[in-house]
Amino acid sequence: MVAAGHFPQITYHLNRAMDNGLTQAQASEVITHLAFYAGWPNAFSSVPVMKDVFAKRVQ
Repeated sequence: MVAAGHFPQITYHLNRAMDNGLTQAQASEVITHLAFYAGWPNAFSSVPVMKDVFAKRVQ
């Protein structure tokens, strides 16, 4: 999704991954890793989506 630029879909899949035990730290590591393969612009564009998911899960 990050590599293809399908950022709106990240919300659903990240929530499901976190429901199954993925931590915020692990999700952040994935985005950092993807930056080298999918490109920095795509990785940085996914960060606001990821932060929004993290914020909503804390509430």
